[in-house]
Amino acid sequence: MKYIVVLGDGMADEPIEELGGKTPLEYADTPTMDKMSKQAEVGLVHTIPEGMSPGSDTANLSVLGYDPKKYYTGRSPLEALSIGVDMKTTDVALRCNIVTVSTDDLPYEEKTIIDHSSSEISTEDAAVLLEAVRKELETDVYKFYVGTSYRHLTIWDHGEVVTLTPPHDVLGQKIGQYLPQDEILRKMQEKSYEILANHPINIERMKNGLNPANSLWFWGAGTRPCVTSFEEKNHKKGAMISAVDLLKGIAIGADMKVLEVEGANGGLDTNYEGKAEAAVDVLLNEGYDMAYVHVEAPDEMGHQGSVERKIKAIENLDSRVIKVIKDALDKAGEDYRMLVMPDHPTPICVRTHTSNPVPYMLFDSTDIKESTLDYNEKCGKGSGLFMANGYEMMNYLLSK
Repeated sequence: MKYIVVLGDGMADEPIEELGGKTPLEYADTPTMDKMSKQAEVGLVHTIPEGMSPGSDTANLSVLGYDPKKYYTGRSPLEALSIGVDMKTTDVALRCNIVTVSTDDLPYEEKTIIDHSSSEISTEDAAVLLEAVRKELETDVYKFYVGTSYRHLTIWDHGEVVTLTPPHDVLGQKIGQYLPQDEILRKMQEKSYEILANHPINIERMKNGLNPANSLWFWGAGTRPCVTSFEEKNHKKGAMISAVDLLKGIAIGADMKVLEVEGANGGLDTNYEGKAEAAVDVLLNEGYDMAYVHVEAPDEMGHQGSVERKIKAIENLDSRVIKVIKDALDKAGEDYRMLVMPDHPTPICVRTHTSNPVPYMLFDSTDIKESTLDYNEKCGKGSGLFMANGYEMMNYLLSK
């Protein structure tokens, strides 16, 4: 038996008036999921433990079978694993986004955060900008490391796990009240704007109608993680396919195989087929038991507040990931169980994460069911099936 998780990050949503009261998942043209849902189990699962912030960190730990209340030490330390930073026990890791704040003449604290991803800036451009910051701000205490796209890392030697606000939680708002309380972090953010505002890359980006990547934003502080081996825990060999350092970091911490896919960038134009083909190859040709295919695009489109682009991301997930994997395993005659789900909702109406339960679909090629349910939030709730602890889902998937 082979096991597949197809994780549409932030795919769940709320009913939207312009879609006739449907969610993007309901509205999207998803023939593969529509067919599978009639032969599968559809229900709801709660991935965010009570009292914890909704995020891809806690939620994906849950889906992978790790209770966040036991294993979570912060988001950035997991990303540090992927980037290859060997944290000391005295280090604190910080997510270091390169974001867009307004370009008006107001003082820094009066500026508005426009875009948490700087128009999904390329890693290549972001690396040049981070190097400009590093030359002026890096010290023996604060070190900067390049990640992927807008997502980068700062290591704070003998630092503190301070409370910091995710930038996607305050889009469209003045940043003053959300700036770090720590004076040095706050000054570094402000100084980064002075360094980046008129950088040649940003001047060129604005000429091309793109948002300038003109400020650092620190968040997600945490200490060195300790995650149990996935294989030791589940007696299955697992592989991770993702474009983002967070998921790759979780996988590295869990001693899972991490597959790099050319063109996988965490955006709407990611290499969907490449991810699907990597999953098929590692399952059929390398003897792995479980492949976890993470697609960031629905979440990014939710943060952007784009209904049209979120729908497109879901349709791409259906036709360019799920269909490719299903067709290949069917053709190979391989028995498999495929779990399709989001990690958390990222509703268009709020442009950030929420803690609401998410719909799941579990398809078993050896146990074809007869159902009238589609795969969406409404049908998940209507099924009456509900898993209160998301970290139990992996055991459920692997139970056969």
